[in-house]
Amino acid sequence: MKVVVIAQKAAPVLFQAVESVVIPDLSELVMHRDADLYIDLDFAADPTRIAALTQLLPSPVIVNAVLPTIEEIGSPFIRINGWPGMFERKVHELAVPDAATAERVGRLYEKLGCSFKLAPDIPGMITARMLAVLINEAWYTWQEGVSGKEEIDTAMKLGTNYPMGPFEWGAHIGLNRVVGLLEVLSKTDSRYFPADSLKRAVAALKYD
Repeated sequence: MKVVVIAQKAAPVLFQAVESVVIPDLSELVMHRDADLYIDLDFAADPTRIAALTQLLPSPVIVNAVLPTIEEIGSPFIRINGWPGMFERKVHELAVPDAATAERVGRLYEKLGCSFKLAPDIPGMITARMLAVLINEAWYTWQEGVSGKEEIDTAMKLGTNYPMGPFEWGAHIGLNRVVGLLEVLSKTDSRYFPADSLKRAVAALKYD
């Protein structure tokens, strides 16, 4: 089974059962039109990239897209929660365009020796939404002077057995990704408004 992964930076090991061919950009896809699965870790919803990946169909195409949704992309790709730390989990979080694709993904993942859970095709799916809210509330708590960042991280790890505290999660994921999701979600629900301190932290950072 041949899996092609598109990633400019070092790609995490997604599947233990097969070897993956990693290519840095879409230009090398012409040499790998025989793949059984394509995974775009660097996906961005620009028309040129979407058009190039659409040409790979009906082979399954998984895109790293916490944002946007399949409907917004406009092509029947499979979304995966590709935030840092999510690929290393034993169970991947996927959103699919229809029931037939869900069945196909099930057979595919069985061959790959991996597991997945289906999430609704909504911004952030499930895990990213939960983490974004957790991180945002921690920034609100710190902003209001309730406690320090290290203390909040320690309390959350000890109290909930999370592997990281909310500030550690935010640094690992990338605060720009967290704020980007919160801003989309806050358009329809004010509970997701990002904390001012969190937005200032993002403004002070530089991202590639």
